[in-house]
Amino acid sequence: TKSAKRRLKKIGQRENRWMSDVNHRLTKTLIDHYGSNTIYALEDLTDVRFATEKSPKDQRYEIVSWAFYQFEQFLTYKANLNSSAVVKVPAKYTSQRCPKCGRIYKDNRDHELHLYTCDKCGYKSNDDRLAAMNIQFLGTLYRSGEEA
Repeated sequence: TKSAKRRLKKIGQRENRWMSDVNHRLTKTLIDHYGSNTIYALEDLTDVRFATEKSPKDQRYEIVSWAFYQFEQFLTYKANLNSSAVVKVPAKYTSQRCPKCGRIYKDNRDHELHLYTCDKCGYKSNDDRLAAMNIQFLGTLYRSGEEA
């Protein structure tokens, strides 16, 4: 009905405003905490598609709804105002590369337990933490001018 469509539109706009507010507050906190002349390394999620077909139908929207691009845009313009920079590092293998020995092996990552265990050096960590460590490492390489 017309009133139902109006209600859905109102709810959608409220969610968009909420997400924008959260992104603004997160980026402001990052800029304020780390100060000027900082390099922020973000994973380049261009053309990365989250596998929604493997998730329950009622949860698909939640998986793809966060505004990563908006977050990147907010952080970029605030970093530029603060004499800082945002670099995008390739997303390839960030959750499969061992930060200790550098081995890349897909089967070292257990998706069910969110655990990474290196078969070469024995390093163990949460796979999301591991990805964050690798993104930081790639950002450091960028800053020094080296290639990954």
